This record gives sequence, structure tokens and C-alpha cells, in this order.
Amino acid sequence: MFEVREKPEMVEKAMLVGFCFDKSEEEETGLLLTELEELVETLGIGIVGMELVRVRDRHRGLICGTGKADELAELARNRGCDCIVFDNELSPMQQRNWEELTDMTVLDREEVILDIFAKRARTKEARLQVSLARMQYALPRMARMWGHLDREGGGGGSGGGGGASRGMGEQQIEIDRRLARKRISKLKTELETVRMQRSTQRKERKSNNVATAAIVGYTNAGKSTLLNKLAGSDIMEADMLFATLDPTTRRLELDDGQDLLLSDTVGFVRNLPHRLVESFKATLEEAVLADFLIHVLDASSDEIIDHYNTTCKVLAELGADDKRAIIVLNKVDKVESEATLLGLRAEFPGAYESSAITGLGLEELSLKFTDFLVDRVKKLSYRVPQSRGDITGLLHREGKVLQTGYEGNDVILEVIVPKNIEGQVKEFLQK
Repeated sequence: MFEVREKPEMVEKAMLVGFCFDKSEEEETGLLLTELEELVETLGIGIVGMELVRVRDRHRGLICGTGKADELAELARNRGCDCIVFDNELSPMQQRNWEELTDMTVLDREEVILDIFAKRARTKEARLQVSLARMQYALPRMARMWGHLDREGGGGGSGGGGGASRGMGEQQIEIDRRLARKRISKLKTELETVRMQRSTQRKERKSNNVATAAIVGYTNAGKSTLLNKLAGSDIMEADMLFATLDPTTRRLELDDGQDLLLSDTVGFVRNLPHRLVESFKATLEEAVLADFLIHVLDASSDEIIDHYNTTCKVLAELGADDKRAIIVLNKVDKVESEATLLGLRAEFPGAYESSAITGLGLEELSLKFTDFLVDRVKKLSYRVPQSRGDITGLLHREGKVLQTGYEGNDVILEVIVPKNIEGQVKEFLQK
């Protein structure tokens, strides 16, 4: 059992519960409960207790047996809780059973994350993704909203339609489900339109031969701060979970003159609900389609290894686990001991140490980007007759002209040239 922590003047109070089914799972369940605490507090809900419960056999109705369920319900009432939040995924039936047992609001990890996402979404794409995920989550749970009306109304009595008559709630559930399915279909259509627009944007980037990199990592690892520092942008950054949901892309000019498009992505957490991975594929596609990944880790976190493994697992689900990746140990300025730092270096050999806040290591990181893309372009010098405006136009359009000069009737250009046009301009190469 975790220690009860009373917090004064809380509007809403919650008790957190995590079930484990084997003694070997207790440590992992405890870590997940601690993470759940951060998630719930992000919603402004106070935590009055955390319970890690060992269960021998998984019960269909309540996960645990009725005796343990009654004990947890009484504990929540004695602590003055308004709700109970389970780290385990609850089926609609289990959620309903717990609410009937406790007469309290009952949430699971997925619903908490959905509520956070709903608060954070800003762009049309993110709002559509959140709405779709929430509607898919709510559809099988609509009986929770109407079941009490049937009980109060007596269900199918002998009058009117006799034993075959339906309660108001049962009729309304069918209507609500039909409307929900239509809404889900509409959201999917709208989201597909947004994805097509993003696909068009990506094709334009590809036709311009601009390299792309996706910043990935556990939530609150400092991805947005890193993007801001590298690209000189001002996207939202905060010391909170899921501060960034919307895909954000910024242009960075590398030392060799070529451009790199850096994209931020939503942060990962352990046990990220599968429907969220599905709903947020449009956002996470940046990782799938990028030329390489920048995997950001919070070097000051005691759970850095678990965070690394979680991110790798989600990337594997997306089919992006075979991408070249640069590992960045961010927040090294917060690492308290040299021994810890030495351990991280041994665990992640070749990783780049940085602090997005102080700027430490960012110059070296930018040079690594150039190394990763060295095979994409060449820096060459061309002598082009002024009468060949088609060639100078091609070099300006497809390459990056660093310097322009004139000698007689010729234009001398120093250009970062992508390989796809190198053959078209080779006759004008400066000897």
C-alpha cells in the first residue's frame, strides 16, 4: 500500500488503484501508479491515496474479487473521494460495476489521457483526432448514462407493450449509439481530408528535396524546448505532460547550407491506449516518413531506461523502429552526480548530451544533423552562361545558391546541389 497524502482545499479528490497479477509485476505497477498520479494531477484532481493491489485471479466483473472490491470502495469513502482512477484498462461492464458499487465516478488510464488530450488540442487536426478517440471510447459505455432510468422506470412492465416493452433508457441508448456511429464516420472522413492535405504538403517538401527529421521521446522529455532552441521558434513548451499535441514543423539551416525540416511529435507514455496510437497516426506519421529521428531522453529521470523502451515500442508499432536515430540525453544540467552521468554514457554510447534550456551541446548536435545528411547533397561551383537562364533558374529552384558572381558573360554560382539534378547541370561544373 502507498502512503495516503492528504491535500487541503482540493475541489476533487481521487484514489488511484493499480492491480498486479504476479509478485514480479509489483515494481512495474508501482511505477505506473506514480505516472498515473502525474496524469491525474494534470487534470487538476487531487490525490488522496494510491493502492497497489495484488490479485491472484482476474475476475470478469470487477478485476478483483468482491471482498477486495468492497474493501477498496470503503477505503475510498473514508478518504472522502469523489472518484476512483484505475491504472488498468476497464471494460465498459467493469466500469459500470465499480460505479454502482462505490456510487462514485470511475475512470481508467485511457479516459484520463483522453481528457488531457482534449484540454491540450489546439489545431483542427488534433481536435479531430481527440474527438474520434473519445467517441470510440464512449460508444460501448453509453449504457452507463441511461441504465439508471430503466431501473427507476421499472423496465418492461405488464402494461402497454407487456413483457416486450422497452425502458426509456434502452430506447435512447439505441438512438445515441446510432448518432455516435454517424459522428465517428464523419470524424474519420474529416480526418482523412486533413491527412490528405498533410500528404500533399509532404509531397511538396519531397519535390523540393528538403530533408526531414522527427523529434520523438517520452512526454515531458524536453522535445518542444529543443525544437525552439534549434530552430529559433516559439512553440508552446511547459513542464507538464503532453504539453504538445499538435504536429509542429520548423525549418533549420545547417552549416553546409542545406535546409532541414524538424517536426515535433506528441510525447509517449507507457501503456499508451492503442486507440490513441491509431487516432494520432497522422501526427506520428512525421516519425514514419522522416529521414531520421531525434530520440530525446530526460537524463535527470530515474526511469530513463523505461522511457526509452516505451518510445521504442511505440515506434515499432508505427513501423518506424528501423529509422536511423540520434539519441539525445537532454537535461544533463539537472543530473546530480557524475556517477549517474557515467552510467548513462555506458547505457547509451554515442548519445549527445545537451540542455535545451542552457543551449549546452546544441551546436554539436546540429553538426551531427549535417553528418547524417552528407550523402544527400554536394557543394559545387558552376559557370553558367547568362543566356542559360533555365540552368540558373534550376539551380535556384532545386538547389541552394550560397554565392553568386560574374565573369564576362558567365554567372559563377556556388551551390548546394541535390543529387537528383546533379546530372542535369554537370556540363556547367566549374573546373
